[in-house]
Amino acid sequence: MRNIVAVDAPSNLGLRPPAPGTVPGVYKLAGALREHGVVRRLGAFEGGVVVPPRYDRGDWQEGDGVFNAAAIAAYTVRLADRIERHVRAGDFPLVLGGDCSIQLGAALALRRIGRYGLAAVDASADFRHPGNSDRVGAAGGEELALGTGRGQDDLTDIEGLRPYLRDEDVRLFGGRDAFTDDRAELAALKIPNVTVGELREWGVEDVVPGFVRSLEVPVLDGFWVHLDADVLDPTVMPAVDSPDPDGLLPDELLALLRPLLASPRCVGMNVTIYDPDLDPDGTAGALLTDLIVTAFAQS
Repeated sequence: MRNIVAVDAPSNLGLRPPAPGTVPGVYKLAGALREHGVVRRLGAFEGGVVVPPRYDRGDWQEGDGVFNAAAIAAYTVRLADRIERHVRAGDFPLVLGGDCSIQLGAALALRRIGRYGLAAVDASADFRHPGNSDRVGAAGGEELALGTGRGQDDLTDIEGLRPYLRDEDVRLFGGRDAFTDDRAELAALKIPNVTVGELREWGVEDVVPGFVRSLEVPVLDGFWVHLDADVLDPTVMPAVDSPDPDGLLPDELLALLRPLLASPRCVGMNVTIYDPDLDPDGTAGALLTDLIVTAFAQS
């Protein structure tokens, strides 16, 4: 059995400020989940903390590209170094974020090693890029586009390894049915994007194993799981920056995560976007911790 290694990646560099003069509270995610016992309950080993640079957008303005780009690029390399070491050792890194830009660290690490897929469990595709939007700026809403080579060179071509992910190696789960802007582009690129409505219509237990098998093909060396807490419905997970309605319920998320984590080809997972500042009584953090622990226990 592989050792689960908990690595803290408390970066908020990829999100816009929630209010003037403030910074996003997602950097507290790891501490909150640890407070709920995630490391102890999983029997995980300690992988330490990859400390991010300071959040400072300086004089950035709309149209300047991705803010905090230099800091994100530097952090991506440091986080990739840590993840690569554990994957090569045969460990299972559980990376506790952080905003979604931390996924670039996993993507770069795995690109160094070989060819890996991505199973992204997220309310949105995070596929904003200069080719489809004039609002590029927050890498936390752009990491899939960046990871597949779309965007500015300092983030898409670190170490000359663009793209970190191939389009055909990505699977998306849990997108909101109301988010239609990206679907045509994703379909044209042959990136499966299975929405909440489709998961319910087809049955999570019936549809997900087939997608897992598509990530277990010989051409891939394995795959990574990206879990964004906003995939959950805001009635149970309001503590995210975009609590959009009609998300997955806890049992549905468990049914989705179990076959992904049970696969011997799954090499790691990151957890993102839960913001303890928006969860004063800790209820949402406790739920997220319970879901992660249960998904591993039943995988």
